[in-house]
Amino acid sequence: MSQNRRLSGAPAVAFLLAFLAGPLGAAGAEAPCPPDALGVSRTLKLDTRGGFAVGLKTYPRTLALGDHEVVLTFDDGPSGPTTKVLDALAAECVKATFFLIGRNAQALPEVVRREVAEGHTVGHHTFSHPAATMRRLSEAAAKEDIDKGFAADDRAAYGAAGSEPRMRFFRFPGFADTPALNAWLAARNIAIFGADLWASDWLPLSPSHELSVVLSRLEATKGGILLLHDSKAQTAAMLPDLLRELKQRGFRIVHIEPGDDPPPLRPAPAGWTSETEKIIAQIFAREAGQKSGQTPAPAPPEGHPGGGAKP
Repeated sequence: MSQNRRLSGAPAVAFLLAFLAGPLGAAGAEAPCPPDALGVSRTLKLDTRGGFAVGLKTYPRTLALGDHEVVLTFDDGPSGPTTKVLDALAAECVKATFFLIGRNAQALPEVVRREVAEGHTVGHHTFSHPAATMRRLSEAAAKEDIDKGFAADDRAAYGAAGSEPRMRFFRFPGFADTPALNAWLAARNIAIFGADLWASDWLPLSPSHELSVVLSRLEATKGGILLLHDSKAQTAAMLPDLLRELKQRGFRIVHIEPGDDPPPLRPAPAGWTSETEKIIAQIFAREAGQKSGQTPAPAPPEGHPGGGAKP
């Protein structure tokens, strides 16, 4: 039959049903979730006007989640393992937030478009993820890298970039913010996301070891904003088991996306201090000691961002 020939009757209905059920129709009509899938418990539609900064590893407040509620976030993609991460999330009908490196989004726009089509949230993680972090750049250079990332991510996700980013979620590389950059982002109505716990997947862990680390930390915190990296093959391999364990252990997924609701916030517990600030100070002291030839400060402990590559 010619492709241009008009379909009618039962064959046309069968064709359309097959089309909608197949991969080409997936973006327009999601398949129903299996009854045993983890799924999404609820979605927070966060108003970013005036900005806010959350995540107890860095900031003295975080999202007011319930007991055993988890927000899944991934940094540094898109990359080779990202499609496997997306496959694992789709299998469990779970939504996550991806903080994109602009040059990676520029190189793999089709992966970014898949993230958007499958209902995930995309945020920003600078253009180049500079090893020096934003703190070692001039304020002008830091702003330029952030803005370049905004534009690259928006072009990859939506086909065009405006003067302001379409998605107003941002995470600093290495959580190394500055007061000036925080104020600049807040004035542009951009929310800053830290994390409440992390997977330490910047270290070379086996998938089973990483799973054990993540689960032990989730059990200790009873949930929170979790940082993983979709650029890591070990994380992509671990994720299906993690999602199954979350379901079995009674954890629930909370998705975040932009909206009009005031962000529900809760303050840090009494005695809170910024863990990332201590780690960054240790890294800077160690590097200064190495440059001067003096005995360097002790390395940050394993499992912290400074103990391996920065998050």
